[in-house]
Amino acid sequence: MGAYILKRLLLVVPTLLGIMIINFVLIQFVPGGPIDQIIAQMEGGGDVFEGISGGGGELIENESGDSVASRGLPQEFLDELQVEFNFARIVCDAGFTGEPDLRADECNPVPIPAFERFFLMMWDYMRFDFGESYFRSVSVVDLVLEKMPVSITLGLWSTLIAYMVSIPLGIKKAVRDGSSFDTWTSAAIIVGYAIPGFLFAILLIVLFASNNCFRLPFGISEFFRENVTWLYNSNPTCMRLFPLRGLTSSDFDTLSTWGQIKDYFHHIALPVLASTISAFATLTLLTKNSFLDEIKKQYVITAKAKGLSENRVLYGHVFRNAMLIVISGFPALFIGVFFGGSLIIETLFSLDGLGRLGFEATLQRDYPVMFGTLFAFSLMGLVVGIITDITYVLIDPRIDFEKRG
Repeated sequence: MGAYILKRLLLVVPTLLGIMIINFVLIQFVPGGPIDQIIAQMEGGGDVFEGISGGGGELIENESGDSVASRGLPQEFLDELQVEFNFARIVCDAGFTGEPDLRADECNPVPIPAFERFFLMMWDYMRFDFGESYFRSVSVVDLVLEKMPVSITLGLWSTLIAYMVSIPLGIKKAVRDGSSFDTWTSAAIIVGYAIPGFLFAILLIVLFASNNCFRLPFGISEFFRENVTWLYNSNPTCMRLFPLRGLTSSDFDTLSTWGQIKDYFHHIALPVLASTISAFATLTLLTKNSFLDEIKKQYVITAKAKGLSENRVLYGHVFRNAMLIVISGFPALFIGVFFGGSLIIETLFSLDGLGRLGFEATLQRDYPVMFGTLFAFSLMGLVVGIITDITYVLIDPRIDFEKRG
């Protein structure tokens, strides 16, 4: 096992390098850049792609490969941006003495080749120096840490709830395979899997978090209005069970410990439910199929023939083997939900998490945030792959990766 882990660790470096090279090359062919974004903002927040589509001024291509709209801005200003964003460096004549300065006649900006910028970036990243955001003047690490609570909330609770519901349900479906319970639950799971998470989130908002007035049938609305008045807030005709936005209330710091706990769960209920629905469906069917495969094996038939009870056979023999594929996938599932935060769900519930950060960085061409988070999350994903293999061995010591070469 030690040799296998060492081999996997050695493969992390070339794999990570390949991921970064592919994404760096792809970004060179994407029109627009951070300088275009700044120009667009200076001109009143216009569309950065206006010039590219033919409606906005002439485009000139800098030697660094970053397209800049020629709209009458001073060249000195554009040169300073090139240097600030590390697309160019200041080079002065041989006889010049003093600090390199673009304002000096003897100094000029010289574009940095793309391959050199890439290796300089990777050298910083290997030292875990991810630089600062172009547009926020905040280090990438601080920016990620600022958005982390939302991702931890969605990732942790969505994964835990998915496992807590899916495993017992999947086991029961496997034991009662072909029954009416199995049929109806399968239909419900398929419907849940077919509904996109963002559409389910909109449905939850309309039903439980908006001020849209609707009447429930059979006098249910009247019953709630008369007996549970706190649900209606300031509008006596509309029921609102959950808050619409944010991770906590504005007065969170003034609440007691128990009040803070209730406020926290009150806010995360709907976004976590919307994030869980697809993982819940997949994990339930995976658990069922895994148990069905084990139940049909010879050792189960032998155990039953010896007179062992069904529960003893199921939880004493089948459970450990069937849960191997389910439990070992926990690290990967958690990291997937944790770092793949749903942009749409975060936007719908006004949650400022990593998904929204990545989307905004892509639109703004905020390269330090884009490549810094890509490097960090790719590294974590590769490490999680190794942890998953170790989890296999911890659950079933019979597995020997060294024999796989």
